[in-house]
Amino acid sequence: MPAAGAENKRFPKSHRLSSDREFQSVFTTRHRRESGPLLVYGKPNERQHPRLGLSVSRKAGGAVRRVKIKRHLREGFRTLLPQFRAAFDFIVVVRPHRPLKSEDYQRNLETAMRKVVQEWKPVPDEAPDHSPGC
Repeated sequence: MPAAGAENKRFPKSHRLSSDREFQSVFTTRHRRESGPLLVYGKPNERQHPRLGLSVSRKAGGAVRRVKIKRHLREGFRTLLPQFRAAFDFIVVVRPHRPLKSEDYQRNLETAMRKVVQEWKPVPDEAPDHSPGC
């Protein structure tokens, strides 16, 4: 139980992407931006807040390193929540890289997330056919 007056610094489940279907929904938009070793995919959601999914492959390092990277990214996302209210689902794919400081992960994450939101253009399901009919 947190101490009296202590702020809850947990990363709530409501802010996480967890199912394969949720991940595939974001990946299929193909809307992504990069910053440093991070590739961030994004898509608007119907919720009132952003959500995060992480994909850190073995190419990024051993288990201990991957867990540390995920911890830094979740913390960076959590600290961005108060100032970042876009209702988007984000997936962060981590490419192989040399170790970074927590601040560097947060800066790269913020940069890529802002680009995703600012440059969002919905992809039409099918473009209307305006060719002359025969």
